[in-house]
Amino acid sequence: MTPLARWMLLTVIACTGCSNLQKTDPSAAPSFVIILADDLGWADVSYQGSPWKTPAIDALAADGIRFTRAASNGPNCAPSRACLVTGTDVTRHGIFTVRPAARGKKENRRLEPPRTEHKLKAEAITIAEMLANHGYRSAHIGKWHLGADPAEQGFDVSIAGDQRGHPKTHLAPWNLPHLEEQEQGTALADALTDHAVQFIEDNADRPFLLILSHYAVHTPVQAPPDEIAYWAQQLPQEKKKRHRYAALVDSVDRSVKRVRESLEQTGCADHTLLIFTSDNGGHEGFTDNGPLRGGKGMLFEGGVRVPFIAWGQGTGSPVRVQDVPIQLTDLVPTILEMAHVPAPAEVPLEGVSLTKLLEGNAALPDRDLVWHFPAYLEGYTRLHGPWRTTPVTSIVRGPWKMLEFHEDQRRYLFHLERDPSELDDLADQQVDLVDQLATSIDQWRKQRNAPMPRPNSER
Repeated sequence: MTPLARWMLLTVIACTGCSNLQKTDPSAAPSFVIILADDLGWADVSYQGSPWKTPAIDALAADGIRFTRAASNGPNCAPSRACLVTGTDVTRHGIFTVRPAARGKKENRRLEPPRTEHKLKAEAITIAEMLANHGYRSAHIGKWHLGADPAEQGFDVSIAGDQRGHPKTHLAPWNLPHLEEQEQGTALADALTDHAVQFIEDNADRPFLLILSHYAVHTPVQAPPDEIAYWAQQLPQEKKKRHRYAALVDSVDRSVKRVRESLEQTGCADHTLLIFTSDNGGHEGFTDNGPLRGGKGMLFEGGVRVPFIAWGQGTGSPVRVQDVPIQLTDLVPTILEMAHVPAPAEVPLEGVSLTKLLEGNAALPDRDLVWHFPAYLEGYTRLHGPWRTTPVTSIVRGPWKMLEFHEDQRRYLFHLERDPSELDDLADQQVDLVDQLATSIDQWRKQRNAPMPRPNSER
């Protein structure tokens, strides 16, 4: 799409809500805050039994609604983030993995993966752009990983985000765009939270969208020396690298506490939906994702299941722990419905709105959830061998989950309610179900013209 065509499309979206162009009364229009951790696993929060202490996140879960089967739309950073901000799946925006898709030694690859995009296309429409002409002010603070600048995709405020997938350091100086340097050794998560709190205070009298996208707990795993020393005392049985990891997790927890307090102190809490989640599962080199299998970079549960908490506006359901499977692509439809903003007809939203579920008025419709990862990722521990994952597609239907690996077409079937660790492969015992799920995966790929890996001609 040319820049002119993109401008015309956004103009059409704007005209859809022309009656809302005036400043909106915050009592009538909710605000939205998404705190997105980086590589924080489902088991990395203490309410799941983690050794890392997360009292603020635990309190948010106790006072809000937590989802036990929430999942990212990809097993690593960029695809999940693209899905979150656009509400579309990987086949629509084309970011399948963190580039390149053809990783590792070519002679070890049976297949050649399709090309992956490394940034959002110009024609991609983000949630910031969908809300912009309905009185909303938006900010993206922190990791972007989807192009040069979130401002290019409609965010009014853009701080510390660009193409990079991780910071050179978590301790000042950081050399990140639009982020002023602080005293040497200052934790990056604290600096990002400073800006998030300031944005809330500056916009307390109007509806806003804030995405606070932490670089923590992504590598490099670093923290101020005094914080590492504290966690060494708290967790003497753990290795030194895990003391650093615990301190980095704590920096995210501090951020949650400060953002929540800011919302309460400014009076925004009464009309703000706060979501806390992560972009993928935990890094097995630093944390334990048990009882889930695998970790970051895999479509096993340890790679895609994430903490997910909804707190504040619209979360009146008496059911405070939800076991229904959801994905991050459900956030855009949820925000649009709560804001009474129509979805652009040109945007093929993948998810469904969680609004009625959060309110306690209705359950989610039965649906299949699909993940498509046609790429390779090298192993990062000796347990993995040469590959963390090979090209794979997976599907969840109720309690059932099937993975189809494309190198050998092998299919695995697990019953997640009875076997969340994905250890008992039932594919040979449930042949009809496997065939049904395989047909559904094939239809999903055909409907979206999903790129597939091809044979490696040099093998």
